Amino acid sequence: MGGCALSGPGVSSDKTVPDSIGPEATSESIPEGGGPNTTQPAPLCISSTQKDLIESSWKVLHEDIARVGIIMFIRLFETHPECKDVFFLFRDIDDLQQLKMSKELQAHGLRVMSFIEKSVARLGQEDKLEMLAFELGRSHYRYNAPPKYYEYVGVQFIRAVKPILKERWTSEVQDAWESLFLYLTAMMKRGYYEEERQSGVNQTTYQQRSESPLAGNAQNSN
Repeated sequence: MGGCALSGPGVSSDKTVPDSIGPEATSESIPEGGGPNTTQPAPLCISSTQKDLIESSWKVLHEDIARVGIIMFIRLFETHPECKDVFFLFRDIDDLQQLKMSKELQAHGLRVMSFIEKSVARLGQEDKLEMLAFELGRSHYRYNAPPKYYEYVGVQFIRAVKPILKERWTSEVQDAWESLFLYLTAMMKRGYYEEERQSGVNQTTYQQRSESPLAGNAQNSN
């Protein structure tokens, strides 16, 4: 995987899970407007062996996706309580035990699991995987969910599934999932910044049109 933008320091040598997936996935590394049409997309740095590991482990995890979704977000809010502010439906619930019973949280957890399932299904179709994550990043701009939170989800997913897979969880499986989340996080951030750029262009165009003398003349003529 030499020359791969997402390989290297993203995986810790002692196999502990860091607070963020890796330095390559930070928002500072993604240029504003860094969508697939404006910059060279980051390559999917996952070997065929790693794809097999992800797919086989997902078959086991799929049986517990609802539980994984809840555990993942509860741990996310425990470690990064500021993330809860993004979710207006349950951001005022401070009791984590009460939050576990939230139907809204359960539904959102299942949506995230659905995204992961679609990602796993597209491992052999990089163009479709890229677009899936890119479009999700664009929608997160509209939801006002900033990129700094994206990498936390992958970390908590790995922490949630490790005890479920038990002896099936190996350092190789962890490396494979970390590589996938590095890629998804990077592409989501590109989508976010592309949508931010487009939004700025549209706003500027609207302001220019509204301030144009021709627009004023058209209004006066009416």
